[in-house]
Amino acid sequence: MKWQPVDCHAHSTFSDGALTIDQVVERAALLGVQPSVADHISRDVARTIDTVEEVGYYLEELEHHPVLRGGEFCFHDHLWREIPPEMVKRFTHRVGSIHAVRLGDGTIVRAFSRRVPDGLDANAYMDAHLDYLETFAREMPVDILAHPTLIAMTFREHPVDELWTEQRETRLVNALHAAGICFEISNRYPPHERLVKRAVDRGVRISLGSDGHTREQVADIKKPLAVARSLGVRDEELYDPRRHGSKTGWKGDGA
Repeated sequence: MKWQPVDCHAHSTFSDGALTIDQVVERAALLGVQPSVADHISRDVARTIDTVEEVGYYLEELEHHPVLRGGEFCFHDHLWREIPPEMVKRFTHRVGSIHAVRLGDGTIVRAFSRRVPDGLDANAYMDAHLDYLETFAREMPVDILAHPTLIAMTFREHPVDELWTEQRETRLVNALHAAGICFEISNRYPPHERLVKRAVDRGVRISLGSDGHTREQVADIKKPLAVARSLGVRDEELYDPRRHGSKTGWKGDGA
């Protein structure tokens, strides 16, 4: 198989993307990238695929196009648990996202909201985030953790070293390694290089994702690819469902 970088995480008009599937394919071809569509499949995201029936229609449409058939699922939303096994097998890969963190008392803190419970500071939030991420890794049968450093908006301006301590970084990469889940280098939400290196050193497979929603974003994985290469990751080691298969049961072309 001739190697080509894979954008494992891009969106189309099936959820909140601006491009049709044909336009995703066209854009990826222009940039020399293998396209995939990984639209939002969740009941807790605006402009999304939110029923099992719609998932079936989505997969049927993707099967008529030269794209890898992904889906981005919110861990805190239960829709991913309702997809029947025979439907799961039609995905070439699945992407899991922590778009919200469920605290010990059941309160949900969403990544795209500035509303957090009174008294919740950055350290308490990050500890809860890592607790939830470890639960995600144990329970969710996905191939990729999308945008691994995405956190609640309230805390995003805090210094990286305060948020991502050595202990927290180690917990993240150990959880992914134990579960066999890839670490996504996101072009939209770039992780800091120290964390990527820690994942590489731990033996976590790396995936590339534009998280593209617009024409300018889709298939733009030049910077993530450069980061991976700078850390010594060989091109053929980067996650490609066609080479490495998927937890969905899809074997790919090279497995």
